[in-house]
Amino acid sequence: MELQQMRYVVAVAETGGFTRAAERCHVVQSALSHQIARLEKELGARLFDRTSRSVRLTAAGAAFVPVARQTLQAAERARAEVEAASGEVRGRLAVGAISTVAAVDLARELGAFRTRCPQVRISLRTEMSDQLIEQVRQGALDVAFIGLAPGARTAGVRQKELSRGELVAVVPPGHPLAGRAWTRLSRLARETFVDFTAGSAARRQRDDAFRAAGLAAADVAFEVTTVEFLAKLVRAGLGVGMVPESIAAELTGLHVVRVRPAPERVERLVWSGL
Repeated sequence: MELQQMRYVVAVAETGGFTRAAERCHVVQSALSHQIARLEKELGARLFDRTSRSVRLTAAGAAFVPVARQTLQAAERARAEVEAASGEVRGRLAVGAISTVAAVDLARELGAFRTRCPQVRISLRTEMSDQLIEQVRQGALDVAFIGLAPGARTAGVRQKELSRGELVAVVPPGHPLAGRAWTRLSRLARETFVDFTAGSAARRQRDDAFRAAGLAAADVAFEVTTVEFLAKLVRAGLGVGMVPESIAAELTGLHVVRVRPAPERVERLVWSGL
C-alpha cells in the first residue's frame, strides 16, 4: 500500500469520477485506474462501484477513505517537521506598512527574506497606521511597520521602536517659502494644507504639534491616504504638506523646508500580542 494510491482513492471519492481525479492529480486516467486496481487487489476488496454514469464508494471504500485522509495528513505533518528540523521554512508572512516607512528598506528586506525562505508566501498591504494595528490585532497581518506620534499607545499588540524623526514641510516651486531653509510653525499654519485623512495617525502627528504650539487647526482642503498622492497635489500648487524628513528627500519637484518647532514622529514595528 502506497501513499500515492491513497491520494488517488481520496481524489476519486472527492471528485466523484476517475477523469476528474486524474486531472486533479496531474496523471493520465489509465495510470490512476491501474494504481487503484492494484490497491483493491492488495486489500482484497473493491473500493468503488463503477457504472457508465457514476462512481460510488463501496462499504469497504467508505471505511477506507477516512483512514486514508488521516494517513495522508500525518504524512504531510511528518514532512513539515522534517523540513523545519532541517532549516526549511514554509508558510505565509503577511506584512503591513505605511507608505512613508523609512526606518527600513522594506523592499530590500522582503527580497532578502524571499531568498532565505523561498517556500514562504509573502504578502504586503499598505494602509494607514491605525488600520494596520487593527489588522495585526485581528490576525490578518503578522507584522506591520507604522508611524505614530511619540506618546501614542498601541494596545493589544507588541511593539518595537525603530526610529525617531521630524516632519518637514514640502512646498511647490514658486511658493513664498521655496528656497528657505526653515520656517516657524506659526507661519506654516497660515497655509492651505494637503494632508492625510482626519483621524489617522499621520494626521495626528501634525495636529498635535499645532495644538502644542497653541495654533488653530490647519486649513486642510485635500485629504489623501498616500504620500505619493500628497506630493502630486502639492506639486500642482494646491497646498503645502508635511511629511517625514527621511521621505521628503525622495519627493522630486518639491522644496523641503524645516519647521520649528517640528512635529515629531516615531516608526514602530508591531506584531501580535498573543
